Amino acid sequence: MRFTIRIVGILVLTFCVQGTHLRAQEPKPQRLQVFILAGQSNMVGHANYITIPRLFADPRPEVQKLSELVFKDGVNVSRKSVDEQIATKIASDKINNDLRKKEIEGEEQIAAAQVKLKELQAQYNAQTRAIRDTFAISDRVHISSVADNHLRSGPLTVGFGGSPDKIGPELGFGMSLARKLDAPILLIKTSWGGKSLHYNFRPPSAGTYTLNEKEKSSGKAAQVQENAGLNFRLMTAHVKEVLGDLKAHHPAYESDVGYEIAGFVWFQGFNDQFSDAFRDNYKENMAAFIRDVRKEYDAPAMPFVIGVLGTGITAEKVGQNAVSVAQREAAAMPEFKNNAVSVESYKVYDVSALEVFQKGWQNHFAEWCAVGSDRPYHYLGSGKFFVRFGDALATSMADLLAKR
Repeated sequence: MRFTIRIVGILVLTFCVQGTHLRAQEPKPQRLQVFILAGQSNMVGHANYITIPRLFADPRPEVQKLSELVFKDGVNVSRKSVDEQIATKIASDKINNDLRKKEIEGEEQIAAAQVKLKELQAQYNAQTRAIRDTFAISDRVHISSVADNHLRSGPLTVGFGGSPDKIGPELGFGMSLARKLDAPILLIKTSWGGKSLHYNFRPPSAGTYTLNEKEKSSGKAAQVQENAGLNFRLMTAHVKEVLGDLKAHHPAYESDVGYEIAGFVWFQGFNDQFSDAFRDNYKENMAAFIRDVRKEYDAPAMPFVIGVLGTGITAEKVGQNAVSVAQREAAAMPEFKNNAVSVESYKVYDVSALEVFQKGWQNHFAEWCAVGSDRPYHYLGSGKFFVRFGDALATSMADLLAKR
């Protein structure tokens, strides 16, 4: 009996020691790292997902390698599969337009066209699912996104741009950041197209907005004055709403461990180009914005990354843009040393997509659909650009985090 008890005791002790050892090896939960992304239409994102596979076709190894961020392991989306999907879409659109314009006549012909249209639509849907299934879905990065009227939350993947088919810089940024940080990550994106810093995102410490003569005489002066800074307030309200229910937005959040507002990314500037007051005050408005955001979240040295407006495409043209220059100068102000930086977007502009656009995208529609999906002021809606730029923003953010 004593021998049996002794054996049992040894086994229990061994189990307890092993259990203690196993518990000691379990990784400690880490604070949720929250990054806020804000801006206007290029933060919204107007790049169709079908343009992202262009990463595979780029001759530069460092660009091809970025495909590993956004596609599932071992996946290579061929140009053929993209071309086939585009060809199906073109054929479907043609039949649909011919029916709408009554260019197909006769009951039998119309019925046959409608049958063919359904077949093409089913084929297109299957092709779309096949390509969309190749994109990575992060298990560590989640996002809550306001992109104009497209509101969506969940694990980071394609579809958090201006529509379920589009991306902005959030995809490349989040996927790249996940490789640089060993912690759960939550992106909170608030973006609206056609908004200025001087008026729409006007920070509180920039002072009262000065009405121009047209606004004074419009009969809506009070309303115009009241709406100054509206998007700053909407941004803040959405961020607070998400922070108030973090478990619903990231399953790895633990209330006893907490969270940290770890950084802010700003990508905006187009609408401030067209007025002297908007251009001339951009630097000070940007500095006030940084101060006010940090004050709002009680994070006095929060890393702040500014995406420099680069729709001028070349270094010379961008250097002549007063808004772009002001963005650089704001980031370089002595008070923001080692906690703010500007990142050039023109350096990753998709020149190959621009070449197709300039030779007449309407006459090369199938080729164009594979590389771009919007106008030059939206960086051609190039998925390759937005993944590359998102990665560049993440690299700069990680550098700032390392300097804390």
